Amino acid sequence: MANLGNILFLQSSSELYGSGKIILQVLRLYRREGFNPVVVLTGPGPLQVILEQEGFPVYVQNLGILRRKYVNPSGLINRLGKNFKAYRFLSKLHRKYDFRLVYSNTLAVIVGAYWAKRNRIPHCWHIHEIIPGPFPLVKLLSNLLDQSTPRPIAVSKAVAEHWQPFLKESKIQVIHNGIPYDAFLTATATLRTELGLAENSVLIGMIGRINPGKGQLFFLEMAEILSKTYSTAYFVLVGDPFPGYEPILEELKKEIGEKRLEDRVSYLGFREDIPEIMASLDIFVLPSILPDSFPTVILEAMASGKPVVATRSGGASELVLEGETGYLIPIGDVQKGVEALGALVQNRNLRQTFGEAGRQRVLSEFRLKAFEEKIKTHLWQHLKES
Repeated sequence: MANLGNILFLQSSSELYGSGKIILQVLRLYRREGFNPVVVLTGPGPLQVILEQEGFPVYVQNLGILRRKYVNPSGLINRLGKNFKAYRFLSKLHRKYDFRLVYSNTLAVIVGAYWAKRNRIPHCWHIHEIIPGPFPLVKLLSNLLDQSTPRPIAVSKAVAEHWQPFLKESKIQVIHNGIPYDAFLTATATLRTELGLAENSVLIGMIGRINPGKGQLFFLEMAEILSKTYSTAYFVLVGDPFPGYEPILEELKKEIGEKRLEDRVSYLGFREDIPEIMASLDIFVLPSILPDSFPTVILEAMASGKPVVATRSGGASELVLEGETGYLIPIGDVQKGVEALGALVQNRNLRQTFGEAGRQRVLSEFRLKAFEEKIKTHLWQHLKES
């Protein structure tokens, strides 16, 4: 197939959490459509390994990723310097590849928007975040969206409804995530053996990157209460911290020790065998305490046939059907969370009913093929209008 042009992809991390899994599908689709994606990652990691194995040109360059911890005078000065260096790096790449389009994945990558605008190249922004504040940051990102991206993609209605009121020119299109589900449909449960759990144990798990919004400490509060009520309940936490958020992990470990939960709660860190871990769980929990845009991990849990308890936060409400595939609880409401989890711990048939309904919902409503078709349509419309 002839090369229809080089497209610059900017990705906020090289990890294989939600945004990394989604951008991998987008890259594969763009290549099938005849384009040559050139990927810049802000650091090394498992996504880089996969992309290089599949023959994508990959570069590693600090892109000055904007996170909450940098929203202060010294942090913003630091980001300004990193973005300036990233800008020069992109200009150097452009002389080699003559890019036709720039694709920034997540709002944490801001250099692509103003670099594309200055170089008069069409820009696509794939929005994965709901950012409540501070207002100057929201205003900055909204202005960049308006000035650089006529047709941004939002991963959920919740994301679109958050950002659209701030925009005067850009019109957001909602494209729900879709991923390959085969591994989650066929995985073998292995975690019980690894942890030495009894057959009658009820394994409750949370999988997610450790950061201020995911709610690991909220999960631990519920685990403490449930472990006193249900002798069969056991809890696992999977995921490592974003760089700079290591203190949250230390606090989590300290809480497990001080609450004497070492025999009931296991922290497993980063794992690559997520399908096998999902297969081992009886209940999946995502207790986000900040708005979560559209958690891909819930798609994985539902594809694995697991009931889901999640906070009524952002895109989770578009995934979980209350009382049909799981339960939605208020953010930070420990009592409601304990009640929802307790109902599932006590009722194996309910877990199975919710889990099967969730699997059917994912396979009918959030198929990878549907995601790809919408991304493909967006690509050609974007190029036609640019």
